[in-house]
Amino acid sequence: MNLLDIMRSASVIPVIAIDDPEHAVPLAQALIAGGIRVLEVTLRTRHGLGAIRAMAQVEGAIVGVGTLTQPEEFAAARDAGAVFGVSPGLTPALIDAAKTSGLPLLPGCMTPSEVMVAREAGFKQLKLFPAVPAGGVGMLKSIAGPLPDVTFCPTGGISIETAPEFLALKNVACVGGSWLTPADAIKAGDWGLITELAKAAAALRKPA
Repeated sequence: MNLLDIMRSASVIPVIAIDDPEHAVPLAQALIAGGIRVLEVTLRTRHGLGAIRAMAQVEGAIVGVGTLTQPEEFAAARDAGAVFGVSPGLTPALIDAAKTSGLPLLPGCMTPSEVMVAREAGFKQLKLFPAVPAGGVGMLKSIAGPLPDVTFCPTGGISIETAPEFLALKNVACVGGSWLTPADAIKAGDWGLITELAKAAAALRKPA
């Protein structure tokens, strides 16, 4: 699957931070049981790569790596089993690392100028981040006019209540959200709750 196919296969991509490696597999299984297969595992904790390695072995999981900020992280995440990457921003070093590693990258951007820089570098699938502080739905509508060939996964400040507003936009393929994996539920091992949250997120669909 290419990056656009991955984005279109998931209305919501959970943004996951793993503090305990023992949680990785049951969390992935709970999300998949709820209909959420595309999983973004961030490198915000020291267990990120280990969680990617474990989740990549779970049947049905499409695992990506989030919070890529250093060039050397690309190859490490790819080798751990990630099939796509997500970064909060884009730098020349990250552009080179994406090309060298072969890991499809969804780079973050916040302004029209950043979108144009990313597009010039060959990226037409982007993450609007942080989406709500960046202007949210209004910003995406404004960008669609001059830059109609760019597709977004807005992330940051989106909830299950506001996600449909974003998914209704033509230039949005999916949204990212951390509400599917609340830290308290993960810590408590409440996989049933996470499956229910995943079911509600999976029920969100882009309008035909």
